[in-house]
Amino acid sequence: MHRDAPTRDIDETQVTVTPPKDSAAGVRAVTVALERAVEEMGVIRTARTLARVNQRHGFDCPGCAWPEPSGHRRPAEFCENGAKAVAEEATLRTVTPEFFAEHSIAELSDKSGYWLGQQGRLTHPMVLRPGATHYSPIEWDEAYRLIANALRELDSPDRAVFYTSGRTANETAFLYQLLVRSFGTNNLPDCSNMCHESSGTALTSSIGIGKGSVSIDDFARADLIIVAGQNPGTNHPRMLSALGTAKDNGAKVIAVNPLPETGLIGFRDPQTIKGLTTGITIADDFLQIRLGGDMALFQGLARLLFEAEDRAPGTVIDRSFVDAHTAGFAEYEKHIRAVDLDLVEQATGLTREQLDRTARLLIESKATIVCWAMGLTQQRHGVATIEEITNLLLVRGMIGKPGAGVCPVRGHSNVQGDRTMGIWEKMPETFLAALDSEFGITSPREHGYDTVAAIRAMRDGRAEVFFGMGGNFVSATPDTEVTEAALRGCALTVQVSTKLNRSHVVHGRTALILPTLGRTDLDVQNGAKQQVSVEDSMSMVHLSTGRLSPVSDALRSEVAIVCELAQELFGPDHPVPWARLRGDYDAIRDAIGRVVPGCADYNRKVRERNGFQLPHPPRDAREFRTASGKANFAVNELTWLPVPEGRLILQTLRSHDQYNTTIYGLDDRYRGIHNGRKVVLVHPDDIAAFGFTEGELVDLVSEWTDGSERRVSGFRLVSYSTPRGNAAAYYPETNPLVPLDHVAERSNTPVSKAIVIRLERVSSE
Repeated sequence: MHRDAPTRDIDETQVTVTPPKDSAAGVRAVTVALERAVEEMGVIRTARTLARVNQRHGFDCPGCAWPEPSGHRRPAEFCENGAKAVAEEATLRTVTPEFFAEHSIAELSDKSGYWLGQQGRLTHPMVLRPGATHYSPIEWDEAYRLIANALRELDSPDRAVFYTSGRTANETAFLYQLLVRSFGTNNLPDCSNMCHESSGTALTSSIGIGKGSVSIDDFARADLIIVAGQNPGTNHPRMLSALGTAKDNGAKVIAVNPLPETGLIGFRDPQTIKGLTTGITIADDFLQIRLGGDMALFQGLARLLFEAEDRAPGTVIDRSFVDAHTAGFAEYEKHIRAVDLDLVEQATGLTREQLDRTARLLIESKATIVCWAMGLTQQRHGVATIEEITNLLLVRGMIGKPGAGVCPVRGHSNVQGDRTMGIWEKMPETFLAALDSEFGITSPREHGYDTVAAIRAMRDGRAEVFFGMGGNFVSATPDTEVTEAALRGCALTVQVSTKLNRSHVVHGRTALILPTLGRTDLDVQNGAKQQVSVEDSMSMVHLSTGRLSPVSDALRSEVAIVCELAQELFGPDHPVPWARLRGDYDAIRDAIGRVVPGCADYNRKVRERNGFQLPHPPRDAREFRTASGKANFAVNELTWLPVPEGRLILQTLRSHDQYNTTIYGLDDRYRGIHNGRKVVLVHPDDIAAFGFTEGELVDLVSEWTDGSERRVSGFRLVSYSTPRGNAAAYYPETNPLVPLDHVAERSNTPVSKAIVIRLERVSSE
């Protein structure tokens, strides 16, 4: 039997701490996954659902964007956190109109995001009218009229903001941006703005395309894999299998992270005899880098490569590649040769021996992959850091060859596909012209708001309607107090959601909740079963087919919601055939094939055995579509963040029991944190130096150059292996510490991995 939703909220006084684990996955991961699934779905539904996760005729996991194997797929092609994500979506718990009648907005506002999410699936459209204390039911047609009227009453289309979560499938994303551009704005902020925008900005500048250049098969061919600023064991656990295959084939793996991450220390693959018995050690070396020291690391390694080339000319630098395919090498070489290695050691906290050892592996490797995630992108100099990674690979000719390349590991399962489909505030003219030609509309050309700019616009009264296609905007964004005030200042907020979250209780004067189908749900339109498509981190596009009966007949697919709203907003004479597209997803894919680059013959190709891989000119032909026509070396002044006296530099991170803002449970098992979330991980010597003791409660106070401060209270000090002067704590609890204007240069990504804080003892009063 499945378990009812919890009636109690988090009790942070129950937090316990045990030693961190020395291996990830294994039998314990299997039992936790099954326990959570059965609690949410029951035994029969669990068996039927998990058997279809990431299978060719099943559905794409609603968790991370790690690709499926190109060859044989195992019966359990999912990880512990993938099973948790599926259980969250396929739960038998429901949030009905009776729930909202029982619980006022004031009561719900006092609940944690964990409690809200655990209540279950939303079943009916709900409205909160001005002055009301409770959400009440609303018919779909009335909800569409309310939204359409609010949009028509705006002085300008640019006074509306249309946010997108990475969970949205390609078909929805394509129609959603079509609706928004038909309406007359490019205000299309999305979750990419907050996570991998730095990757896209850097890679577009360096190699001409903002996506990774490797495939899943490249991992088996690599000699060296560097995993920087990423925790695969929690955030992308199936990546451990790919790393295990690489290790079996002789590859070396280097972990670069301020925290020792269990999955990169030991991996017990529960689907192999070796995994169940002894497991394997993934990382051959662990570079415990100081927060923000990654740029210094990659510049220092490049300096060592040039020195090695001097000692053995023609053996280190791939001159044939550099001369034929790159621009700006001379300026880059001059800059790198002047890098001070003593400063590199200071910025990174690493020894010269560690730097030399890593440089030797780079020199010996004939095929190198560098992977990264938000540990790098959410730095002030995140774009420049990723350019330095690319520089290092270009020096060695590691773009456009088997087993080598750049690998930004995306988070949410279709965040990359959303961008491909046009969810971006500054899509290029070629895309907009093709869209206009296909549908007979005139898309606006002025760039719109990204996420940070959208919050500023709502804060300043320049935007008054917010429409969220999935996600949990309030909990995903920085500067929580400012973001919440910005949304409360809106005339209308609309959330298209599967489950209750914090964004439903932080609302405009009028608020709507529109319940939608999930990945696991059967989608029937006009009597025919429909499929959607998604794109993974490595540009593979494939179908996803839900089969579960929806928990309510009142649910609508995201495609239906977009098309029905468009029909109400634009009327029957609009040139886009919204009614036809709503009832036939193949028709949507036909249009995608004519508009989106690389998607010609989309319907046929997406039905191939593994789907199809989108073109990637650097990977496919060493063709670089930059302004220079070549891959560009970037020159960046070495930047890092010294620790001020008496202060710490904080990074925010996920626990093992969460995915993005969704909290599955209260245990960070690998780090040894149980039954709570308000903890801060600090080196034991720093705890002692500041006059505290482990287990004491402290406030975290962030400090900014304008003299302002932000505070979160009641965090338990946990002694942990982290560089001196660094600390870590979970988000979204620490999002209030990050000002809206604390963003990465060039990408405008919130900087959540470099927050200067001081610790203050919690008053006993």
